[in-house]
Amino acid sequence: MANPRSGVLTALDVGTSKIACLVAESGTQGEVRVLGVGHHASGGVQAGAIVNMEAAESAILTAVSAAEERVGERLQSVVINVSAGHPDSSNLSVEVEIDGHEVGDADLRRVYNHGLERNGHDDRELVHCIPIAHHIDGSRGIRDPRGMYGQRLSVDMHLVSADAAALRNMVTCVARCHLDVEDVVVSPYAAGLACLVEDELDLGATVVDMGGGTTTVAVFYGGHVVHAQVVPIGGNHVTRDIARGLTTSLVHAERIKVLYGSALPSPSDDQALIDVPLVGEEDRNQPNHVPRSLVVGIIRPRLEEIFERVRGCLDASPMGKLAGHRLVLTGGASQLAGAAEVGALTLNKKVRLGRPILIAGLADAVSGPAFSTAAGLLRFAAQRRGESDIAIRGTAERTGRLGRLGQWLKESI
Repeated sequence: MANPRSGVLTALDVGTSKIACLVAESGTQGEVRVLGVGHHASGGVQAGAIVNMEAAESAILTAVSAAEERVGERLQSVVINVSAGHPDSSNLSVEVEIDGHEVGDADLRRVYNHGLERNGHDDRELVHCIPIAHHIDGSRGIRDPRGMYGQRLSVDMHLVSADAAALRNMVTCVARCHLDVEDVVVSPYAAGLACLVEDELDLGATVVDMGGGTTTVAVFYGGHVVHAQVVPIGGNHVTRDIARGLTTSLVHAERIKVLYGSALPSPSDDQALIDVPLVGEEDRNQPNHVPRSLVVGIIRPRLEEIFERVRGCLDASPMGKLAGHRLVLTGGASQLAGAAEVGALTLNKKVRLGRPILIAGLADAVSGPAFSTAAGLLRFAAQRRGESDIAIRGTAERTGRLGRLGQWLKESI
């Protein structure tokens, strides 16, 4: 079901730390302008997965209601992200005979369907099926083979799947908020669409989206995403490390991380003292001071672990080398001081901090790295609407099954 106003797009970023809802309108050339934003502290979400349906539903409703107030209309369908369910990437090539005739839509459907049939698993749900390149009789580098002639048509496809249960829990939760799921996008794919410039998309780059509960990785090359993976560690793990190391509450640990946290030591760290309230202590008049160097010593090993895990993902994938030496770091946890420098040293790549680009109307408060995934969902939705139906626009078959489930739940609640 479409939103009431033609051309309106709605993105719902369901994260471990926050829920963000962005409403925008798309132009005829694919440009996107944000009309309204709503966001709220997350609830019932752990490592990107729904663990408490009622708490997650309440947080989503609050964020969506705030966005609806700003645009003055009720939202009906959303594009959502997924980072749970152990997303897995694979690449395959499929070939069909075309017997010398002109390639048409029917031939593309046939070759794409062959690829979908070879990816069937009962416990996995297909999230993306992206044609990367087409070949006719061995000729490579063909972006759109329609109208061309040959004997054999083949296509290289990138498939991303996730655990069916995790996806269905997410769709069910959104449906309970009386929203249709228009599409599902893996988080690093969306973040890359928001942060990468055209040359990075084409020549190759790695996007690392550091969230609260997960760090997601995507490799882009030739204008497409060719690899996606999730590391189940994020910024919240840094906060918990600080809380345990300093024997303080999670609230105070988060405050210390934001105000004083860094992964890079400085000469003044031993002299700079931080007041740390001890967990369970009732007497707030007794100060407990620790040097800033102690906080740095807690934060850096965890960040190094995250980037080591990212390096392991890239080394294990044949697509990891396509990204070259360019890495774009984004997500809320990427704003921790020194994160980019530790990433550059650990991964031996040139690192820059990424934030949403080519999205008009974003206020300063929601234009930082923490909102890259939400902004990328808008760009994905705008691109989908501009593509032809034959292009396997990401997730046609998967959307059908989960879409029907979501519609049934929405009508039954």
